[in-house]
Amino acid sequence: MKQVIKDKFFEGERPLFATHNIRLENVKFYPGESAIKECKNVEAYQCEFMCKYPFWHNENALIENSLFTVYSRAAIWYAKNISMINSRVEAPKMFREIDGLYLENVKLTSAGETLWNCRDMKLRDVEARGGDYIFMNGVNIDIDGFYLQGNYSFQDAKNVVIRNAKLDSKDAFWKTENVTVYDSEINGEYLGWHSKNLKLVNCKISGTQPLCYCTNLIMENCTMAEDCDLAFEYSTLEAVITSSVTSIKNPTSGFIKCCSVGEIIIDEHCKNPAGCEIISNQTCIAS
Repeated sequence: MKQVIKDKFFEGERPLFATHNIRLENVKFYPGESAIKECKNVEAYQCEFMCKYPFWHNENALIENSLFTVYSRAAIWYAKNISMINSRVEAPKMFREIDGLYLENVKLTSAGETLWNCRDMKLRDVEARGGDYIFMNGVNIDIDGFYLQGNYSFQDAKNVVIRNAKLDSKDAFWKTENVTVYDSEINGEYLGWHSKNLKLVNCKISGTQPLCYCTNLIMENCTMAEDCDLAFEYSTLEAVITSSVTSIKNPTSGFIKCCSVGEIIIDEHCKNPAGCEIISNQTCIAS
């Protein structure tokens, strides 16, 4: 049975250090550091965090209907089995070095440098703004229902599945491995450079120079906006695109099927000039 701490406030350093099996209800944490450090089996309901580093080195924490203010930067690091539901995070650098993370109906309003080096993550109906470099080096990520505004997302991430997302993100998916995106919109230049095994299904893509230097790129039933120029340089791919493509430059091998192509550029620097078959007679549903 958990000890219940209700309608209280704490401040200063380490007020609940190394406490196990507690439930916090309507508790406020005023300025200080490491309020709940080295704890296990913690539940926090309708709590407000205004302190730095509150949940470092925690194991088995459930956080519901709570607020992490801008002063609670770097709140949850070096942790295991963390769940957050129906909560708002206004602080940057929120999650790092976590094994087992579940987020549901969470809004992150300043998500820069968040979710670094985390493993085994599941996100449902999450919104992240200001999320530059979010998910760097993440492994085993399962996302359904996601809005992201922030550049350089998912760099060096591995084993990622994303559904029903809108990503406004320059340089998304750089040097990723084993990423699949379904039924989503991806806006931002230099998408997916240097990726391996990137698969896009029923996706809308915009932004200059997408999907270059990719290894084993798969596209199924995708559309590309007019600003998607100079696409696929030095990529190996199998792409079925149900729109026109503004320009294709120096693809390496595989095939590209699309409605039409504005320009095909095969210059003297192309590594394999005849290696990629380009077929421009697909059914066009967008232009």
